[in-house]
Amino acid sequence: MKYLICVSLIFILIDANAQFPMGGNNSGPTIKGKIEGKVIDSVTNEIIGFATISLKKKGSSIVIDGVLTEETGNFKFENVTNGSYDLYCSFLGYNEKKVAAVETTLKKPDLNIGNIGLVPANYVLDAVEIKEDRTLVENKADKLVFNAENDASIVGGDATDVLRKVPMLSVDLNGNVSLRGSQNVRILINGKPSGMFSSNVADALKMFPADQIKKVEVITSPSAKYDAEGSAGLINIITKKQNIEGIAGSVNASVGNRQNSLFTNLNVGKGRLGLSSGAAVFYSTPADGISTFMREDQTADGIRVIEQDGTQKTSRLGGNGSVSAFYDFNGYNSINSSFNFRGFGFDLEGTTEGKLIDPGLGLNDQFTRLNKGENFFGGFDWNTDYTKKFEKREGQELSFGVQYSKQTNNQDNYVNETHQLEFLDRDTDVFNKGINHETTLQVDYVHPFNKSVKLEAGSKAVIRNIISDYTTQILTFPNGYVPLVETFKYDQDVYSGYASMNFLVAKKYSIIAGARYEKTNIAGAFNVLDSLNFNGVGYENLLPNLAISRTFKNFKTLKLAYSQRLQRPSLQFINPFNNNTDFLNRTEGNPYLDPEVVHQVEMAYNFTISGFTTFSSVFYRYTDAIIEQILSIDNNGLSVNSFKNIGTKNSIGFNTFISKTVNLVTLRTGGNFATYDATGIINGQNASRKSYEYNLFLNGEIKISGTFKADFFGFFRSPVRTIQGDNPAFTIYGMGVRKEFKNSSIGITMIEPFNADKYFNSNIETETFVQKTSFSIPFRSIGINYRYKFGNVDFKERKSKVKNTDLKQGGDTQGGTTTGTGTQGG
Repeated sequence: MKYLICVSLIFILIDANAQFPMGGNNSGPTIKGKIEGKVIDSVTNEIIGFATISLKKKGSSIVIDGVLTEETGNFKFENVTNGSYDLYCSFLGYNEKKVAAVETTLKKPDLNIGNIGLVPANYVLDAVEIKEDRTLVENKADKLVFNAENDASIVGGDATDVLRKVPMLSVDLNGNVSLRGSQNVRILINGKPSGMFSSNVADALKMFPADQIKKVEVITSPSAKYDAEGSAGLINIITKKQNIEGIAGSVNASVGNRQNSLFTNLNVGKGRLGLSSGAAVFYSTPADGISTFMREDQTADGIRVIEQDGTQKTSRLGGNGSVSAFYDFNGYNSINSSFNFRGFGFDLEGTTEGKLIDPGLGLNDQFTRLNKGENFFGGFDWNTDYTKKFEKREGQELSFGVQYSKQTNNQDNYVNETHQLEFLDRDTDVFNKGINHETTLQVDYVHPFNKSVKLEAGSKAVIRNIISDYTTQILTFPNGYVPLVETFKYDQDVYSGYASMNFLVAKKYSIIAGARYEKTNIAGAFNVLDSLNFNGVGYENLLPNLAISRTFKNFKTLKLAYSQRLQRPSLQFINPFNNNTDFLNRTEGNPYLDPEVVHQVEMAYNFTISGFTTFSSVFYRYTDAIIEQILSIDNNGLSVNSFKNIGTKNSIGFNTFISKTVNLVTLRTGGNFATYDATGIINGQNASRKSYEYNLFLNGEIKISGTFKADFFGFFRSPVRTIQGDNPAFTIYGMGVRKEFKNSSIGITMIEPFNADKYFNSNIETETFVQKTSFSIPFRSIGINYRYKFGNVDFKERKSKVKNTDLKQGGDTQGGTTTGTGTQGG
């Protein structure tokens, strides 16, 4: 902490010298004046109180002053030196507006610019996106936006560090993301899917340096234009890569005791043609972890006991890159194409001591296991969009999109075990190579009948082909291991169409109503175990949605929404690879899973009073054919972790977010609470559980000056519930400071400075067995980040029209499956 304070004092001295330079001043005469005005709603002409007004020098990105409007909508900047300025106005539920080239002179130092009209974010026609600084959290009619680029405490981290700061989201130690207590979310990158999320979402997120992320959008009630997948909602990660007019680039480097990264980009654009490129690499230093495992179950001959204790060292290395281009044929026809590639690997090496006591089989074994793993996940996405706009009707648009993705997932684990019972000795490789091919064709049409009514319609086809080659062993007593070399092929084709109507009624009611039809065909084939093959399996779904919002005086908004959505299992869930690196506690997928079907009703209310901004919501969610990871005991008495459709789940929840700015300090707090009420059949027996989950957060920022600020955050998440037990709770806190210069910035971050290591406990308990696990990892981290940018351009963001959002990703990791975990804090 004392080092952080010292660095902060140095920055303050630098900042003071920048604002009050020593030496003479040869500039001409100056005079102090004022700039004032009033902020109103451009549709209703109502005044907007407590809106944020930022003052910047013309053409500069540095905020030199900021105020909130009074309850009357009026604002005033005093002691303004004569010159030319840009004003930026923003408020919850409205699009930000820039008032350019506001000038005060020696002759007229006082200026009243009159009314500034803000356009509501739920206005039917698409709004223009502004690239300048926004408030950290924005709540719009259809989504919540977290502007990550404005947060100094995440530099040097990865995407999981960003998502932990987003209201309504929570991220556990392993990187699994939940939205209001459910991990059934779909993650997009720049509005489109990525093959990187086809297997392990947590590892994919660790491939993303936080400094690449511009903002995160959370959509809890997606309209029909989105794929039916992502039953809890959608998370759209917007990166800082944009198409531009001019030449610009940046270099961003972070060095720390836990994570190190380098991110660069270069953008070139002139006229109707533009090119953009970027690349990133990151490295996590080796970290040592300690784990324990215990399982006891009652047999007819006594209590069977399994115990393990081990240490494991892990390290991570990865990178990604992108190249994109656009060309505008004219003002109404354009084409956009991009190619994104990535590679991510982590190595692990460990030693485990264990014992197995089975009175039924007469076994009393002790063993030592040496394991070494090399894992690689990589692939690419290529997409191209053609967009046609119509001359006679503003907002009318027809677009065609195509995307091809390939993802490779290789797991190579070497295992050497020495047992007292020699028939259990093994010296072998456990290997899996998975390849996921995905082709998407999509057409979308937007037709605004007028400024208050808009139709959106389209159709889509997604063709998926998954191949999993694996080498493993099947253990039988007393014969030992039998090798198995297998290839599994899985095909999933999804065809869909949608229509959605948007209405703005009496300037106060916003209505979105639509429906989406999806038809899914699946087939699976084994090369050796061909008796398990299946074909001609499929299902059809008609999925409606409705959202109604009402604005009131003093900028209060009430929203009611209903949606029905699907959650198809992804590669991580269906891959039948028998990973028995830990032979006592193996994992395998289930290719026979059905999709989850989810019904959700949500009511949200937003308001601002006396400078407090808050938005809260309550929801009810019913899930049929819920998918959970289930622990069972095989005929040899060993643990098997797999995924199953266990039954139904009801969940009632509440979430809230509160923000308050006092002078230069902004505080934000809130949390989520949701019940867990599941009923189903587990291992042939009726099972049920009622519990709850919650998380709490507190974060804020201190603007010491226009170019120097500090951020801090804290987060707590309760244990994650399953029908069989609890996965670990998670806490984290950290802080950071950043100093901005003309074309560069430097910052420092600290995560958990008072905790060198953290411990995480899990437990699974049924009527017949108890399993407990615990592991610890190094967590304290400190890092320094430096950014440099060059060029002066006009940004024009472009997004792909392809948005695949239809696969269940990630998933709960039961406490027993700790082998191969290489997670570290910060």
